Amino acid sequence: MALPDTINHQDFLLSLDTSKEPVVVEALPGVDVWPLFLDPENGVWVLRARFKPGTTLPKHFHTGVVHFYTLSGTWHYLEYPDQPQTAGCYLYEPGGSIHTFHCPADSEGTDGFMVVEGANINFHDGEFVNVMDAGWIEQAVLAAAKAQGLGVPRYIKPGQGARYSRD
Repeated sequence: MALPDTINHQDFLLSLDTSKEPVVVEALPGVDVWPLFLDPENGVWVLRARFKPGTTLPKHFHTGVVHFYTLSGTWHYLEYPDQPQTAGCYLYEPGGSIHTFHCPADSEGTDGFMVVEGANINFHDGEFVNVMDAGWIEQAVLAAAKAQGLGVPRYIKPGQGARYSRD
């Protein structure tokens, strides 16, 4: 079988080094973010995130799947306190799952990598708060970066002629 013709020619690889890219501090309360891939059109967001000790995210319902790899630190879902996620843990979350992310106050914080499809439907005390999807994440990260004087963070924008958000 012959090698197929190139469907999408690449002049260069789309690659990001988070050790060289600035972090957007407090992109969400208690969460520093390196945006890597944001695709509002297809509902996919890929982030490296650093969660500060004591951070608890709103309880949320996932409309799609999540892949989360813990790089360092420890965290757990309040609903599953006996199943902490520590450095080296990979977690798969099916669409339709509901839980509350928590990074213990007595920890060093958590650094993780996530691929999220769809949205988080967020709740507080059982009441709807908001829908957090790739478009919402992109707007929150851009607003936080602007407020910090960072300009537009560098992340990958997919689509025909995939590119960086800025050069």
